[in-house]
Amino acid sequence: MELDGTRIIAADRATVWDHLNNPDTLRVCIPGCETLTGSADDGFEAVVKQKVGPVKATFKGAVTLEDVTPPDSYRLVGEGKGGVAGFAKGAANVSLADVDGGTELTYHVDAKVGGKLAQLGNRIVGGFAKKMADQFFENFQSVVETGKA
Repeated sequence: MELDGTRIIAADRATVWDHLNNPDTLRVCIPGCETLTGSADDGFEAVVKQKVGPVKATFKGAVTLEDVTPPDSYRLVGEGKGGVAGFAKGAANVSLADVDGGTELTYHVDAKVGGKLAQLGNRIVGGFAKKMADQFFENFQSVVETGKA
């Protein structure tokens, strides 16, 4: 499954970059995130509770950053396991560019799911993934623009 998106954030690129690497910002922006620890240098570990269709699960996962080019871009690579619910793994390319009014954040996600999640079908899982991405970036934009985590 692939997801693409772009957002214009009313802040300079350095500020957006700092927030993309801040565990406190990420923790409040990830829907269902219970804990998020680590750093951009060492990688992040998270526990996220979500319901996808009829499947409820607590996912424990890890994310590392690759191809880091501050303050322009990086690649997030991660995997989460939700017990009998299954797993999700994938990568996201995130890039920042200066535009009138702030910073343009562009992302491209390529993800795979397995287990019970995969049995739900692409329509349900794809819709859920898009909703999660939209919610994360809405939360992220709000935190960056207001300065309130």
